[in-house]
Amino acid sequence: MNLSEDEFEAVVEEAIQSIPPGFNRYLDEIAVDVEDMPDQSTCEQVGVRDPRSLLGLYRGTPVTNRRVEAPYRYPERIVIYQRNIERICKSKKRMVTQIRKTVLHEIGHHFGLSEKQLRELGYG
Repeated sequence: MNLSEDEFEAVVEEAIQSIPPGFNRYLDEIAVDVEDMPDQSTCEQVGVRDPRSLLGLYRGTPVTNRRVEAPYRYPERIVIYQRNIERICKSKKRMVTQIRKTVLHEIGHHFGLSEKQLRELGYG
């Protein structure tokens, strides 16, 4: 199942817009990008052997780890990997569900949630 780049990005945007209003102000600094696949360097940095297994990635300092003593931090960024999500989804409905789950998973990291906590919440 494949979506055009515009269709895929629209679903990502819908997932972001579904975040409850009180959390929106914490998302202003995050760039959310869609890429085809992670590159080898990214996989090595995050310890992923198979680039096809990475659906999304959060890079930044979680809100819960920020400190006044360290005001500078790298730009916040979430990347959603379109080809990897398309590869595991057999229908548009499943793809929309997976995109939403992946976006919310990565936003969860921004709010300081661990992989274990995200799994317990159904986003793992």
